[in-house]
Amino acid sequence: MSEQLTLYLHKLSPYSQKIEVALIEANAPYRGHHVDLSNKPEWFTSIVNPVGKVPAVAYGGPIVDPENPSPLSTKIAESSVILEFLADLYPDSGLLPKDLVLRAKVRFFNDATIKHMEGPFYDFILGRGSYENVVKGIEFVQGLLEEGKDFAVGDHYTIADACISPCFARLKIVTETDIGKFPVGMGSKLGEELKKPKFTKFTKYVDRMLERPSLKQIYDEVRVFSLP
Repeated sequence: MSEQLTLYLHKLSPYSQKIEVALIEANAPYRGHHVDLSNKPEWFTSIVNPVGKVPAVAYGGPIVDPENPSPLSTKIAESSVILEFLADLYPDSGLLPKDLVLRAKVRFFNDATIKHMEGPFYDFILGRGSYENVVKGIEFVQGLLEEGKDFAVGDHYTIADACISPCFARLKIVTETDIGKFPVGMGSKLGEELKKPKFTKFTKYVDRMLERPSLKQIYDEVRVFSLP
């Protein structure tokens, strides 16, 4: 039986959602505790994560009030670190392949998609980045996808898929509603660009990830995804 795991999150944080999706995919028991990022509680920054960011995890120790975490639990922060921790904690989940080459490919996919797509896309939403960089990022991610494969790496859902899925949820919103701090019409323009045949491999992968029950469960709970 695994030790207790408490996930400190914000329901509208894409970084928290990466962890929730991975936990659901692993069928792992956990307690989720919402942290008000606009009014961060002192106990969170002093005991759980001095940086004051979510997600963070308290693992092990006794089951206690999440707002009074036990000193016997190990505190872990940063979404990429937590994803790998969960993959190691639940090795039978397949969140990381057993094959060493595929494991390396998963890590590269995560690092590359954060740098080339997630970052530029969120900057675009906030009016700080260019449309062109988003398209380049999408082209880069598509280049990493193998023909005929359902997942980012190998034949099984991994933390590579969990890492990028919340970004896809926001991509869908932006392209369908044109919501964002970019010039009016640029979100819709991106949606039209992605309908071109040259992006078929990418959009099919996006659709598969959006259809995962794990991500749909987050949709049901949150109902509306905030934009960063």
